[in-house]
Amino acid sequence: MVSFSGLLTIKLGTTLICLVLVIYSQAQNPFVRNIYTADPSAHVWADGRLYVYPSHDIAPPRGCDLMDQYHVFSTDDMENWTDHGEILRAEDVDWGRSEGGFMWAPDCAFKDGTYYFYFPHPSGDEWNSTWKIGVATSSEPAANFAVQGYIEGLKSMIDPCVFVDDDGQAYFYYGGGNHCEGGKLKENMMEIDGQMQEMQGLVDFHEATWVHKRDGVYYLSYADNNSSGGNQMRYATSDHPLGPWTSLGVYIEPTGSSTDHGSIVEYKGQWYAFYHNSLLSGDDWLRSICVDSLYYNEDGTIQMVEQTREHGTAYLDQAHSIPGIIQLEDFDVGGQGIAYSDKDEQNAGNSYRESEGVDVEENSSGNYNIGFTNGGEWMEYTVNVAETANYQMQLAAASPDGNCSVHLKVDGEDVTGAISIPATGGWQTYQTFSSGSFVIEEGKHIIQFFEETGGFNADKMTFIKTGAVSSNELSNPKVDFRIYPNPATKVVQIHFPASDSGKLWIDIYSLTGLKVRSFSKMNIDRNETASIDVQGLKTGTYFLRAKLGTTNYSKKLIIP
Repeated sequence: MVSFSGLLTIKLGTTLICLVLVIYSQAQNPFVRNIYTADPSAHVWADGRLYVYPSHDIAPPRGCDLMDQYHVFSTDDMENWTDHGEILRAEDVDWGRSEGGFMWAPDCAFKDGTYYFYFPHPSGDEWNSTWKIGVATSSEPAANFAVQGYIEGLKSMIDPCVFVDDDGQAYFYYGGGNHCEGGKLKENMMEIDGQMQEMQGLVDFHEATWVHKRDGVYYLSYADNNSSGGNQMRYATSDHPLGPWTSLGVYIEPTGSSTDHGSIVEYKGQWYAFYHNSLLSGDDWLRSICVDSLYYNEDGTIQMVEQTREHGTAYLDQAHSIPGIIQLEDFDVGGQGIAYSDKDEQNAGNSYRESEGVDVEENSSGNYNIGFTNGGEWMEYTVNVAETANYQMQLAAASPDGNCSVHLKVDGEDVTGAISIPATGGWQTYQTFSSGSFVIEEGKHIIQFFEETGGFNADKMTFIKTGAVSSNELSNPKVDFRIYPNPATKVVQIHFPASDSGKLWIDIYSLTGLKVRSFSKMNIDRNETASIDVQGLKTGTYFLRAKLGTTNYSKKLIIP
């Protein structure tokens, strides 16, 4: 990440005004790293820039009540981001809660030369029953907002969203506690025109309403109540901005944070999904905003968003060999949110990699294990696989109480399911627990050791070859669409399910949505493998997207 900060001085008459300007380039997620941010609301304004209006998690966190400041970020290339600084805080709200705080997910709209910034904030100390939707205005998109009051007559709910239709009519939405309402706004953008009404047809609505429009279709996206790994982002469509809505499923799976809140916007011909995760902190209430490309199918449904981020590099510049043994303390280099995610700082003072945040402890002279485990933590390891084969992972772990489990992911895909760790008799009483057999292809990969629960110590992973891969396994693996090798430096082979055939299109996109390679073939037979040259692509993560007949496929491609 390349950063720049400095003073921007403007002279107005005889007055000098100094602004702190922070500009930084971040090609991978999270794209804001100077402060913790959540709930990104993204808009494209007439100046040609894309602006993001998030909430701000204050460190150290105290649940979610210390969120009391708003910053604005913008870009013109989806790689270089400017922090325009703070635009509003709780003490600017004269009708607000006496103790401040509780400035949650905002939104912004533009109409007739004025920017309207909408924010939830309680008006009384009984915060959960006194929510108001405040409105601040400015003639600029990222500065000089002044609070004008709040929208009268609303229920005590949160997460405002304002959508301005093609005809100039503005619509207001909000919700929370499994309830979502919408209605028209008057011309002044601060009053409801008529009655608010419940949005019908939403499945498992929790909060985080967002409305956008594409090809005449209205899309309402929101966070659901999923408890396995955190909120998912769902969406529904309608031919009217106030519904009724037809639910169409999930487009962002859990992100590693217990919450999520997103927005969808088109910029320079590419659609993007904004969301947040907790990769940088490992704490549910210190979140960071992210963005990834979003794609639609021909029927208007949304493809699952591929969540991308930066990965680390091999420890001591040496990839681990498979078959072989990986000592769990030898995780990749890169730090929090890149090579690992750890929720505490128990590692301080230990003699092995003490500058890292992972909880390493010495269990005997010169031997170490991973301890102080917590659910949701993970570590990554760069590996070099000798040959495409079936493998088994054997984990040496110890737990006094049991009821623990871990997963193993290869290049982001779960290959083992939950591996259970029962009670072993003590923190240093190690036993071996084995996964089922799974296929890993020859070449370089990133393995993630994911702690589904805490309550155990882990010493090492041993990978053994359990057998050759049959032609049937290669043509019908656990995941029915395969690209290999991955990472790749020369040519990528693409294998499709045996049931699919027809005309083939293959495109490779950068993280910013730029198409960098294309391939097409009039017809491909069942079980046939296609290939595409990737020589010359810069190091990084890409999306390989394919369409065979009427079926769409997508996978991440790594160029080392």
